[in-house]
Amino acid sequence: MSIFSLKGKTAIITGGASGIGKAIAQRFAAQGASIYILEFNKEKGEETLDEIVKNEGKAKFYECDVSRQEQVINIMAQIAEDGPIDILINNAGIAHVGNVENTSEEELDRIYQVNVKGIYNCIYAVIPYMKKKNNGCIVNMASVASVVGIADRFAYSMSKGAALTMTYSVAKDYLEHGIRCNSISPARVHTPFVDGFISKNYPGKEAEIFEKLSKTQPIGRMGKTEEVANLAVYLCSDEASFITGTNFPIDGGFIKLNG
Repeated sequence: MSIFSLKGKTAIITGGASGIGKAIAQRFAAQGASIYILEFNKEKGEETLDEIVKNEGKAKFYECDVSRQEQVINIMAQIAEDGPIDILINNAGIAHVGNVENTSEEELDRIYQVNVKGIYNCIYAVIPYMKKKNNGCIVNMASVASVVGIADRFAYSMSKGAALTMTYSVAKDYLEHGIRCNSISPARVHTPFVDGFISKNYPGKEAEIFEKLSKTQPIGRMGKTEEVANLAVYLCSDEASFITGTNFPIDGGFIKLNG
């Protein structure tokens, strides 16, 4: 019998068409889960769907803005018509660089709408279906910024702190309904977003900056998206049935070994 199998389970993954979310979608499909990708970018969503299907995975794609509650509720209802919802991965999120003085009200609201309200909307919409079956697993994507101070990440840290504390609250409130809720807190992970950020802000110095950012993790490199996906697989598998209300750093020693 294969351990960490997700065969027969239904998994909803927000932001599931790029970076960490895409790696989770692909890994979950490989482990036998039926995947529902919720993604703002239609082109990327359809591309990821095609890749999973070509590899004989089971998947569907919904174009979705997680900040819009009515839209999220309607999509979750459509998914529930296919069968029970077992897993929700709240991965959709946006980044922001800046301290409190140079973070505008509009920027703060934008971060809140996606990174905080987006998680709330998805949990709000899914919980009734999980309660009905008295079982479910929710994983929220937090960050090392949830638990340690990082320069020029005021709004982002705010949002990821909320992701962490929502995890604790949901885990506590739904113990009697068999619903587990945990969070994952990555340090810097190598994604297309990181490459784009470096190219945009440090033209001509890409290799130098990449090396510098890699070394902010004591282990000496950035994380890989598939490493985060593997942790998510474990947390959503039956082998992790005793785990809830816990935050899992995957950070190359960033939290404990810096300084």
